Amino acid sequence: MRTIRIGSGAGYSGDRIEPALELAEKGDIQYLVFECLGERTVALAQQARMKNPDSGYDPLLEERMRAVLPACAARGIKIVTNMGAANPEAAARKTAEIARSLGLPALKIAAVVGDDVLDACKQGDLPIMEFDGTIKQLGNRLLSANAYLGAEPMAQALSGGADVVITGRASDPALFLAPMIHAFGWAMDDWNLLGQGTVAGHLLECAGQITGGYFADPPYKDVEGLARLGFPIGEVGEDGALVITKVAGSGGAVTARTCKEQLLYEVHDPKRYIQPDVVADFSQVRVEEIAPDRVRVSGGRGSERTGTLKVSVGYLDSFIGEGQMSYAGPGALARGKLALEIVRERLKLTGVAASELRFDLIGLDSLHGPEISARANEPYEVRIRVAGRTENLREAVRIGNEVETLYTNGPAGGGGAFKSARDVVAVASVLLPRERAMPQVRFVGA
Repeated sequence: MRTIRIGSGAGYSGDRIEPALELAEKGDIQYLVFECLGERTVALAQQARMKNPDSGYDPLLEERMRAVLPACAARGIKIVTNMGAANPEAAARKTAEIARSLGLPALKIAAVVGDDVLDACKQGDLPIMEFDGTIKQLGNRLLSANAYLGAEPMAQALSGGADVVITGRASDPALFLAPMIHAFGWAMDDWNLLGQGTVAGHLLECAGQITGGYFADPPYKDVEGLARLGFPIGEVGEDGALVITKVAGSGGAVTARTCKEQLLYEVHDPKRYIQPDVVADFSQVRVEEIAPDRVRVSGGRGSERTGTLKVSVGYLDSFIGEGQMSYAGPGALARGKLALEIVRERLKLTGVAASELRFDLIGLDSLHGPEISARANEPYEVRIRVAGRTENLREAVRIGNEVETLYTNGPAGGGGAFKSARDVVAVASVLLPRERAMPQVRFVGA
C-alpha cells in the first residue's frame, strides 16, 4: 500500500519557523503544509490590501519561504499553505521572487483564488449565524467575506505540477486533504476516504498542539523538550490509514492522549464535522499507541457534503479603549481595588460613553471573575486593567487616559502604565450557496 508523509510546518500565523525546517531536512516528508490563517486574520489582511494592492498576504511568508525553499526544492517536497490570506496571487509572485533570489531551479508556483466572495454576499441578504441580523445590515462597516474553500482546487494545482500551492481562506483540514487526493487519486464523492483524510488534517492542522505543546500541564502532564518542540508528521496510506509521529530526537511527545485532545479541539459535533469537501464523522475514531511517538488513528468516516460553504465575514464593530497600571508590595490588592473604584467613578463623572466596561485585577479575577477569586490568597502584586467598548475613537482614548492619571492622582505606588485605543475588526459567519464561489488555479513561474 502506498503511503505519503505530510509535515505540519505551522499552526498559526506567528508560529515558530525552525520546526518546519527540521521537518524538511530530517522528516523524510513529501509535503510540507503551513496553516497560518485565522478568521480575523483574513479581515485584517483585506484592510492591508486596501491600502496596498501588493500586500494582504501573511507577514511571515518571506521569512518562512526563505527558510524552507532550498531544503524543499532539493528533496522534491511540495509546499501547501494558506499564507496567501487576502492576496494569494501577490503571495505567489513574492514566493517566485524569493526563489529567484535564492538561485533555485525554476519552481512552479500556484495561487488558488476565488475565496473572496464579498460581491456575491452583497447581492444577497444572508442571515448571520452568530446573532440576529443579516449581512446587509452591516452596511459600509462590511470589510470582507471569504468562503472556506475545499481541497479540490489545491489538489488540482498539485496535479498540474505545482511545487508550491498558495491559497487564501480554505478549510484547515483541506490543506492536508489536498495532497492525499492528489497522491492517491481519491474521488471527490468517496465520503469515507474524505472523512478519514479530514481526521488526519484536523489532527495535523495545529502543529505543536498535538506533539505536546498545548497538552503540557505540569505536574499532571509533563512534556520534555518544549523549547525545541518537534512538529507532527502524518503517515497516510491510500486507504486512509494514519499514523501520527514526529522527527526522531525532537522535543515533545506524540501519545494517545495528545492525539485525543487535538481530535476534540474546535469540534462542535463529532458526528457531523461539516467541511467543504465532506461531513466528517469522528464518533468511531480509534487511537492506539503502536510505538514511542507513533500513534495509529483509524475509524474516520464521512457523508455527502452540504450545498453551502461557510463564509467568514469581517466588519468594523466598534472601538476599544484600554488602560493598565501595576501595584506591588504590602497592600497591593487594596490599592488596586481602590484604583479601579476611582476609574469607575471618573468615567461616570466625565461622561465617557461606553456600551460595555470591564474592571479587572489581572492575576486575581480577570479570567474567572470575582466570585472564584474571593477564595484566593492575597497576591503581592496586581495589575489593574480597565477596558471599554465605544462607538468612536475619541471616547475610547478617554478610557486609557483616566487610568494613566492614576500616576499622580492616587493611590500610591502605581507604575508601568499602558494605554491604547483601537478599532475592533470582528468576524461573523454566513452560509453561501456553493455554486456562488468559483475557485481558480493560477500558475506563476519562478
